[in-house]
Amino acid sequence: MLSQRFAGKVALVTGGASGIGRAVVNRFLSEQAKVIVWDIDAKKIDTCRQELGASGLVQQVDVTLAESIEGALAEAMSHFGQVDIVVNAAGIVGPNGPFWLTTPEEWDRVMSVNVRGTFLVSRAATPHLIQRGWGRIVNMASVAANEGPKNLSAYSSSKGAVVALTKSMGKDLANTGVLVNALTPALIATDLINQLTPEYYAAALSKIPMGRAGTVVEVAAMAAWLCSTECSFSTGACFDLSGGRGT
Repeated sequence: MLSQRFAGKVALVTGGASGIGRAVVNRFLSEQAKVIVWDIDAKKIDTCRQELGASGLVQQVDVTLAESIEGALAEAMSHFGQVDIVVNAAGIVGPNGPFWLTTPEEWDRVMSVNVRGTFLVSRAATPHLIQRGWGRIVNMASVAANEGPKNLSAYSSSKGAVVALTKSMGKDLANTGVLVNALTPALIATDLINQLTPEYYAAALSKIPMGRAGTVVEVAAMAAWLCSTECSFSTGACFDLSGGRGT
């Protein structure tokens, strides 16, 4: 039964206290997974912890710091004894503007959260997945990875790196039972939209043939399939989620 699809599995979701990450957490819970929620926002973490109660382990983690990840993962392993699924949903948009006006500090921050974070979390969790002989990793990329949209040099570069990282990870793990795939959403209705200028939002929306932004529920549904046993012959791949915009 679909509602029991993740019974006996433990899913780790970064950026899981809000937005796409929280929708993925809710989807896993609805299908009987146990969840580990990582986020850096203390207020969102408190709210998430209150709402999830005993159904999930909610931890404050900075995905750009290896020591933060390793400490939290050790606690999670002690709590659940296993991890089977990783969804790297933590991410930021960063500066909106011409690339030459982006400061080195802004550039480094976007690359650190979006790329380094994905790498460090996957690096820490992968030995546990390999040991179990089965696992799924899903990385959140973007249609921006291939389009390189105007005024989003740092963001599009970081998502392009996530795509390349996913392809390489998939090949590295191809014979272990651990599959690695990425999602490349177009505009999704989350709080991150508030980081976009009205002009960019309107331009992005105009490129979507369906004429609307995607929903976090739609992203979570595709992520859940990629994390299921039904996904068995796809790895190192990028799955479009763009309302017809394409990648």
